Amino acid sequence: MDGIIKMFVFGLRKIWLYNSESRDHWVMSQAAKIKSGAQVLDAGAGSCPYREHFSHCEYKTHDFTLLHPEQVAGKRGYGKIDYLSDVLSIPVVDSNFDVVLCTEVLEHVAEPILAVKEFARILKPGGKLLLTAPLGSGLHQQPYHYYGGYTPYWYRTHLSEAGFDDIRVEANGGFFKLYGQESVRFAMLLAPWRGMREFFLLPLWLLLLPWLFVACPLLCYFLDPLDRERDFTAGYFVTAVRGR
Repeated sequence: MDGIIKMFVFGLRKIWLYNSESRDHWVMSQAAKIKSGAQVLDAGAGSCPYREHFSHCEYKTHDFTLLHPEQVAGKRGYGKIDYLSDVLSIPVVDSNFDVVLCTEVLEHVAEPILAVKEFARILKPGGKLLLTAPLGSGLHQQPYHYYGGYTPYWYRTHLSEAGFDDIRVEANGGFFKLYGQESVRFAMLLAPWRGMREFFLLPLWLLLLPWLFVACPLLCYFLDPLDRERDFTAGYFVTAVRGR
């Protein structure tokens, strides 16, 4: 019975939190491809949620650590950070790492083009960059939120200029998954415990809840393959190789 419940909860998380769940799965799959003992830097690591995926590597972390603990992803505060600095000036020598991982950080960097150049500097020739950032998101981690979204053209243009080759950009879902995720957000913003105005909308909320919280996200999850263009997505998964 416990196994069935766990599978059910896991399924709901994949649908309700598809953006972060898909991203975590992508990082895990990329980590599995990295050779044992590789030098890995997690830039903007925050709470270091991916540490366990790189247990076979020499895993190091970086962050500027200026956020309040409750602003860090998962509200868990910062993990063990090895390098404290601005992401534009990471205190390591050139060509130091085999892999740089940077997830959901660039929107918080005032000069992101310089950040990818810094990643190129600290990567060894042939080293790999693993990068994600949102195409669209609400404000978060204020006041350190400078940009609304990064497109495939941004990645291909500026990564190429920074000296990266073999640039691959993959959408994290399409319009339908994004719509289903926002349907859950719709339900949460109408939740009666948020305030008196929402409490007076309780009958409407209860009426809409089965659709907003269950039916719409579930339907959209399975309809997502119909969006072939992937022009509306939560963000992109990017890999690039530092040129030799």
